[in-house]
Amino acid sequence: MVSLILPAKFHPPLSQTLINLNPPINSSSKPKKATLSFTSTHQLNHTDTHLLRLFESGRTQEAISALDAIAHKGLKVSSRTYTKLLDCCVEANSIDLGRKLHARVDVVDDLDLFVGTKLVGMYAKCGSLADARKAFDEMPERNVYSWGAVIGGYSRENRWEEVVGLFGMMVEEGILPSHFLVPKILKACGNCGDYEMVRLVHSFVVRCGLGCYTHVCNGLTSAYVRCGWLSLAWEVFATMAERDLVSWNAIVYAYCRAGKNDEARRLFDMMRDEDVEPGLRTWNILIDGYCQSGDCDTALNLKKEMEGVDLTPDAFTWTSLISGFAKSNREVRALELFIEMLTLGVQPTGVSIATVVSACSTLKASKNGKEIHGLASRMGIAKTVLVGNSLMDLYSKCGELKAARQVFDAMLERDVCTWNSMISGYCQGGYFGEAYELFIKMQETGSKPNAITWNLIISAYILTGDEEEAMHLFQKMGKGGIIEPDTSSWNSLISAYLQIGDKNKAFRIFRKMQSLGIRLNFVTILTILDACGILVAAKKVREIHTYTLRRDLVSKISVSNCLIDSYSKSGNIVYSKAIFDMMPLKDVITWNSLISGYVFHGCSKDALVAFDQMTCEGHKPNRITLLSLIRAYSLEKMVKQGMVIYSSMTEDYHISPGSEHQSAVVHLLGRSGRLGEAIEFVEKMTPEPDPSIWHALLTASRVHGNVRAAIHAGERLLELTPRDNVTRRIISQAYRISGRVSNTSEERMPLQSHSMLCGSSSVEVGNMVYSFDTGHVSAPAFASTYVWLKSITRNINQPDPNLLSYVEEEDNEEVSGVHSEKLALCFTLNATAHSIRPIRIMKNFRICRDCHSTFKFVSSSCGREIYLSDRQCLHHFKNGHCSCGDYCRYQIEWYSHCIVYTVKYKEAIVFTLPVSRHGFQVVILQRQSWTCRRSGYLGFSVDHGASLLSCYCFGCSTASLSTIVQFRLVTDVSSRKDADEVDEQIMVQKSVRELVERLTMTDEDDS
Repeated sequence: MVSLILPAKFHPPLSQTLINLNPPINSSSKPKKATLSFTSTHQLNHTDTHLLRLFESGRTQEAISALDAIAHKGLKVSSRTYTKLLDCCVEANSIDLGRKLHARVDVVDDLDLFVGTKLVGMYAKCGSLADARKAFDEMPERNVYSWGAVIGGYSRENRWEEVVGLFGMMVEEGILPSHFLVPKILKACGNCGDYEMVRLVHSFVVRCGLGCYTHVCNGLTSAYVRCGWLSLAWEVFATMAERDLVSWNAIVYAYCRAGKNDEARRLFDMMRDEDVEPGLRTWNILIDGYCQSGDCDTALNLKKEMEGVDLTPDAFTWTSLISGFAKSNREVRALELFIEMLTLGVQPTGVSIATVVSACSTLKASKNGKEIHGLASRMGIAKTVLVGNSLMDLYSKCGELKAARQVFDAMLERDVCTWNSMISGYCQGGYFGEAYELFIKMQETGSKPNAITWNLIISAYILTGDEEEAMHLFQKMGKGGIIEPDTSSWNSLISAYLQIGDKNKAFRIFRKMQSLGIRLNFVTILTILDACGILVAAKKVREIHTYTLRRDLVSKISVSNCLIDSYSKSGNIVYSKAIFDMMPLKDVITWNSLISGYVFHGCSKDALVAFDQMTCEGHKPNRITLLSLIRAYSLEKMVKQGMVIYSSMTEDYHISPGSEHQSAVVHLLGRSGRLGEAIEFVEKMTPEPDPSIWHALLTASRVHGNVRAAIHAGERLLELTPRDNVTRRIISQAYRISGRVSNTSEERMPLQSHSMLCGSSSVEVGNMVYSFDTGHVSAPAFASTYVWLKSITRNINQPDPNLLSYVEEEDNEEVSGVHSEKLALCFTLNATAHSIRPIRIMKNFRICRDCHSTFKFVSSSCGREIYLSDRQCLHHFKNGHCSCGDYCRYQIEWYSHCIVYTVKYKEAIVFTLPVSRHGFQVVILQRQSWTCRRSGYLGFSVDHGASLLSCYCFGCSTASLSTIVQFRLVTDVSSRKDADEVDEQIMVQKSVRELVERLTMTDEDDS
């Protein structure tokens, strides 16, 4: 017999000495058939063994050549050998080798069902579902294992819908799945959310008696969980004869997924009672559940408890914690956990890196992000799609588009999200040209833009003002057959128009969506409701609310939250509360919407009650909640309680105070009359205060008459917002009041820009919104109403103008004409004379003192509620009162607050001016009757450098610098640092009285 060992370099055809098919002739007359058969079979087995050795050693080409040689000689290999060769292809993950074997399938001596099934499995496991499906379809006969092979392939690729479809075909052929195949089918049904199919499989399991298999019941539990049927999942779990670790993991996961973490913890403890020790996966499920619900502190305690039972947290544990803290707006703590993870030697995954980079993006912590970028590079994952996309987002949000582009260019593989991220970064940075170039390059490289890509480019054109090209591209999407515009495309149009402030066009797009029958989704509703959060859009909010009820969109908690907020901002807090009460489930955003709505309407007590209810129901406040809470305490002038909340934010709530909280504290102190503490609070602030804080201090300083503090706050505000002409006007007025004269062009600029400030108001009457500009009285229809309004102002108790000086955002009505809010009020009163509905007005500037008093009087005399929204806040006038408490009016009653004590002395007026928190300057005016003939206001400013008092009229913005009023200036600074406000005022009055008596005695001696 010839050796069957093939040479190393073997090429067909086979040598004639490979297999001897002609045995020597035996002289015996008896047949030797059995001997021949034995010899051939023995030789074939050796051939099979040799083929397997070639495959296993990686000499695949030689093996294929040997297989061809066998076929050339008409020999066969056994089906067992062939299937082993197919297994070698799977182990090598070589689809090419598998195809070569498939092409030589005729060499198999018995092409049975098992070989066909193995071919299908080989293709599926090597990642070629198309080949697997083709081989499957070509099979003349199929059994449960054949179906299992193709279903398993689709399952590995997460193509769940195809798995469900294959199951239906399988049943139609009369083949029922085995207990090994049922869990895969159930997993597919669960991931598709196909509840009816899950019920069908469940009935099959019951009829066929497969419920005795634990892994089948585990699959049923998981499928019901994914379909949202927690009760049915529990029924399956409760009726299981035996439960293993997987069973407990499935039910714990079910309750965590439903947000019932406490019940999941109870099951976790029950699991231990039944002597099933929780594994690392069980702990991770529970920890992740608490993190997803925002209860990160409990999750952190669970990690410590897990370490106490000698289980080491893995990368999934740390990633869950990092992700949970990042989603809970505790990004700093997320970064700390990531550092701790690295310190303990836990190797982060791509998900860990991407999660912590996202936290850096939120914090705009470019430095930390670059360090993590370096770590990802050393790990070799910086160029992966997941990490690369997150890094691009980080650099884009930090304004480092060059670094983002470098990450983009270095990525070895890009998906459509990669392109979209870079294009979005360019759009956010205002580099629309670069975004369009990248859009073209994306198509040139063969990457097909999706709807998001087109939406970004179309929005970019709108933001640059090229609406014509934007609409051209939008129409091109559908007509060119590129991609059909979907609801998100229309949503992006609405959002883009809202970003440029064109609400009318945004509503026009919204109407067109409805007319074309395009189904609105909850994103559409959230986007358009954002534009309705104004007083003159109350009817639009009700209209959209009706639509959400018809389409059952109101069941989404995000839509209900947005409706609460929009109703509040449109002046209807009652509707907000009604929607809140009807919501079956409420999250922290729901409570925030209601509480902030109460604060917006000046209902501070209701806001505090709602906060107590929120905490009683187990909801943890976030930074928005605490901001509204401080503002509520500000309205109530409860300084102590407000400061306690602010100082305990970091320790009790694990929230770092932001500039919005600091601004609210300044308002809290200013509204409560503690201006000195507000100034001290701002001076000690680190880092430097932002514009909102300086604006809050400016408001407090103006209300309390501290000219010096107002000038300081205004100057700092102008440094940060140099184009704010309103602030320039305020500061220029303050300079005149203080007697400071500036010769710099920078400070003279405000005086030249006052005429450019024009008030404008809008009011909703019927289904129309009407706009009015200050001084434009052109409608005779409501002229009589204005005459009536002007006549009733005589009944309004105004402060004595001889003792007050005001600074408004607009010129006095004698100069600019009738203010726009009065015109809007007159028009509405005339158009709705027989209505009792509230009047809703919006104004671009703050309401002035005159108009504020007029609105209060009209609300009382006419019995009409008036809502007026200005730059500062919402004013709700009712029965002669305003919800702002007269704090937020745009006016400076400089000397009504500055004059602590006034007394007449002969023909003079003696009054005091504060020069510091505890010091006062006594000024004696010797001509008390100097007033402006045009406005009737008394104006003056004290020059502390010389004994001069310059006269300036704040009523008509004219100055008489040549007119000098004689006066005596006596400085009498009293200091008592620990005195409260009441004692301080009494002390000053006593000091002034003593000073007047001393001056009187001096004059009598002189005479």
